[in-house]
Amino acid sequence: MLSFVARRLLIAIPTLWAIITVCFFLMRLAPGGPFDGEAPVPPEILANLRAAYNLDQPIGLQYLNYMADLLRGDFGPSFKYKDFTVNELIAQGFVVSAQNGLSAIILAIIIGIPFGILAALRQNSVVDYTVSGLSMTGIVVPGFVMAPILILIFAIGLKDTPFQLPAGTWEGGALKHRILPVFCLSLIYIAYLARITRASMIEALRQNYVLTARAKGLPFRQVVMRHALKTAMMPVVTFLGPGIAFLLTGSMVFETIFQLPGIGRYFVQGALNRDYTLVMGVTILSASLIILMNIVVDVVYGLLDPRVRYE
Repeated sequence: MLSFVARRLLIAIPTLWAIITVCFFLMRLAPGGPFDGEAPVPPEILANLRAAYNLDQPIGLQYLNYMADLLRGDFGPSFKYKDFTVNELIAQGFVVSAQNGLSAIILAIIIGIPFGILAALRQNSVVDYTVSGLSMTGIVVPGFVMAPILILIFAIGLKDTPFQLPAGTWEGGALKHRILPVFCLSLIYIAYLARITRASMIEALRQNYVLTARAKGLPFRQVVMRHALKTAMMPVVTFLGPGIAFLLTGSMVFETIFQLPGIGRYFVQGALNRDYTLVMGVTILSASLIILMNIVVDVVYGLLDPRVRYE
């Protein structure tokens, strides 16, 4: 297993380098720049600003300097947040995004997987149709529609009641300020996990080794928990890998709607402001987490299915 993980990490290095390189040149070659605003900047001031951030250098030299700083763990200064480096902004935003993301994924696992199993065990019943219908609704309704609806209900409709919830802001991570964002984040994952678990469990229950175990007279509960469940979890783990990475790096939609100081919101602001270093920092973090989670998924495959080999 250790050699497998080592090989995957070695393969991840050129992959991450390619992502960094493509993003760097795409951002630099796109029209406009970080100092192009509504009010025109005098040419002398613009030249000084470009020189201060080394943007007056040839693009190849800028790339080499950026990669050298990156090897030292320095994402560089933010072009728009003057008093902060990108490292500081990511460190602040990651705490917010990770807290909400982990809470959302835990909630999704607790709700989505059991309901998917229940729907599979009672296939073509009222329970199955209900779970499938609610899951499909959760998948097709966009988050930017569901979030305002929940704000209207809990922040405005239930105003001055014990059930009122804030419409946004972070306020140091107070529980009542996290309920709506976490619930909105988890909804689509609950829906996907329920659908995926249901389909994979139905397929697992039809496998020959499961049918053999049932024919030998093993209790149905034991057949499900010890034989079918492990196989059924493999598609779920495949989905959870990149899903966890996405949630840990923040949701651009929900963090913007709820005004949360997370990485997703920083990414949106950085893209709008053409803040090269901030966008690059968030992109590198997201790509690194996705690569890491895919390695974790491959390792978990071997734990769930003994037929999977690392060699």
